[in-house]
Amino acid sequence: MSATNAPLAERVRPQTLNDFIGQDHLVGKGKVLEQIVHGGKGHSIIFWGPPGVGKTTLAQIIAHSLNMPFFTLSAIDSGVKDVRAVIELARKAGHALLFIDEIHRFNKAQQDSLLGAVEKGIITLIGATTENPSFEVIGALLSRCQVYVLKALNEDNMMELVNQAMVKDKWLADQHIRIDEWEALIQLSGGDARRLLNLTELIAASLPDGARVFTNARVQDIVQKKMALYDKSGEQHYDIISAFIKSLRGSDPNAAVYYLARMIEGGEDPKFIARRMIILASEDIGNANPNALLLATSCFQAVEMIGYPECRIILSQCATYLASSAKSNASYMAINKAQQLVSQTGDLSVPLHIRNAPTGLMKKLDYGKGYEYAHDHPGNFVQQEFLPAEIAGVKLYDPADNAAEARMRDYLRNCWKEKYGY
Repeated sequence: MSATNAPLAERVRPQTLNDFIGQDHLVGKGKVLEQIVHGGKGHSIIFWGPPGVGKTTLAQIIAHSLNMPFFTLSAIDSGVKDVRAVIELARKAGHALLFIDEIHRFNKAQQDSLLGAVEKGIITLIGATTENPSFEVIGALLSRCQVYVLKALNEDNMMELVNQAMVKDKWLADQHIRIDEWEALIQLSGGDARRLLNLTELIAASLPDGARVFTNARVQDIVQKKMALYDKSGEQHYDIISAFIKSLRGSDPNAAVYYLARMIEGGEDPKFIARRMIILASEDIGNANPNALLLATSCFQAVEMIGYPECRIILSQCATYLASSAKSNASYMAINKAQQLVSQTGDLSVPLHIRNAPTGLMKKLDYGKGYEYAHDHPGNFVQQEFLPAEIAGVKLYDPADNAAEARMRDYLRNCWKEKYGY
């Protein structure tokens, strides 16, 4: 593609605020980041914003301007041991700036390991996150950082970025491309400068000789053929998670783990994936295999404690188990039917014999009178009606036809036949 292996976004990364495009509320003349860069005195910062809006670039510009040792860690593949190693290097240097990309992926123990060094001034921390730091960064660390919100790039910013790259980068300039239509390029980039520039490079390298013009049709065609995009906030996000869930539901562990890998490689939040598996374990497996919900819940807890990269193994274990499990949506259908019935019938009176009777007055009003304790009856079955009189005998839960629910189905059928005649 180009003379260097570095992608275009890296080759044209701004080195000064003068070259930086976007975030005028922070980097414009007299704004806070300009004051930090020109004042030579930094403080701990959390940059919060969507992907590809300049969080890493701004950290590097600040580090260069402050002329201090600069270390960078990615929360995806760094742990407490790596943090402590950097702190020790900073201590020996007297002071250092540490940039942590995707700091929201650090668990509590990892974030705690930073506190002492930040408090003592050994480390000036710059963290980058796409998630709300109020929820993802521990309070003690957040209170020691100033949060700056970065905005998605607008169309003018994106066009300026590409035009700047066509001037700054020799390889791109030598392609002599012309962009007649911007809509597809901008839409596929989703406000992400990194994706925008790398797409520009990909398309420029793929255009046939004699047709060095970007049009919407050509951009769409090349991208569809050359790339498997995964946009955490766009259509692909919903397509891939939909394919993942439907593969689990369809008992296809191969497809499930493939789409899981797509999400992991795309940087999807592992807690989002784990939450969806908890829902599926109840909605689509339910009582056909109650252990599925236990495993999915344990998976979420483990993901919170461990984070990337190791949590990918736990996600894979859970996904393959859920995909290989017997399926039942009987509980899901039951609550749907029940909610529909409630909306149709309103607030029906609870039968007196199953009402709570905490006071003497309630007992005098026959609250709880005649209630029969199921364990006092053979088979733990009692003939009493528990639904309001207006809907007595309505069937909402019907166990599915699988081995695990067969015992429930047989037991309930015997009870219902004796009680209702069906």
